[in-house]
This record gives sequence, structure tokens and C-alpha cells, in this order.
Amino acid sequence: MIRFPLMAGLILLAGPAFAQTPYAGMQTRPIKALSEQQVADLGAGRGMGLALAAELNGYPGPMHVLELADKLDLTADQRASVQRLFDSMKSEAVPLGSKLIEQEAELDRQFADRIVTRESLKASTAAVAVTQGALREAHLKYHLSTAALLTPIQMRRYADLRGYGGKRKHHHHH
Repeated sequence: MIRFPLMAGLILLAGPAFAQTPYAGMQTRPIKALSEQQVADLGAGRGMGLALAAELNGYPGPMHVLELADKLDLTADQRASVQRLFDSMKSEAVPLGSKLIEQEAELDRQFADRIVTRESLKASTAAVAVTQGALREAHLKYHLSTAALLTPIQMRRYADLRGYGGKRKHHHHH
């Protein structure tokens, strides 16, 4: 029984040490603000949760609709239309993701080289914010377009298949 108080004490002492080092290891990243996975996702045009406002409020994304096309009983026309939306979204998102990677790398470089100034910081963060906003809009707007292509039954089926069933607001999309 003596072990439990000893272990509890060690955990309590170790807790603050772990809490103070949440970024340990990140200093070796090529771009400190982006993980390797984030860089890969941005470069590939993946959503990275940027469209959750749409997805979780009943506006399906084109990629997930295509993944569930058979279970949603998409018509050939619907499938072709959603594929065009997905291709368009990707053609917008990939260059924006690449731009964001470059902007984050430049901001990181300014800090690493110790040449950052208040002015360059303001300009760099403003540029990053504009690109992040454009990237998010690029993903969100295709959720709007995708929802407009689906029937109410397909929308409900999509929500169920994605695990969003239960109490949901029903949206009209015309």
C-alpha cells in the first residue's frame, strides 16, 4: 500500500514538468508552426477540418460524398457533378495550401535568422491570415455546392453514415 502514495506523489511532481514542455521536439521541424502531416495535407489540398462548420451542420463535402456514392445511391449525373466539384475544390486548395506553406516558412525563417521586425511580423501574419481565410472559403463553398446536388433523403443518409444522426437541424438547400 505504500506504493500508491509514492506513485501518486511522483505523478504530481512530474505533472508540472510535462505541462511546461508541450512543444518539446517541435524545434526540429523545418517549419515550426506546421507538422509534417499538416504540410502534407496542405500540399495535397486536404481539408484538415477547415470545413467543419459546414460538415457538422448538414452540408456534406464532395470528397466524402464521393466516398459514400454507392451507399447514397448517387445517380450518374450526381456523381459526375460531385466529381467536378471535388476536382475544382482541389485545384483551388492545392495552390493555396502551397502558398500557406511558403508563407509559414518565410515567417519561420525571419525568426530563425533573427531578422523579424514589428513591420515584417505584421505583414507576414496578415498574409498568412488572408491565405488561411481563402483556403477555408475554398473548402466551405464546395460543401454548399455539394449539398445543393443531393436530395433530402441522401442528406439524411449521409449524416447517418458519417455518424451525425440523432438531433440535427434540417437545412433547406435550393
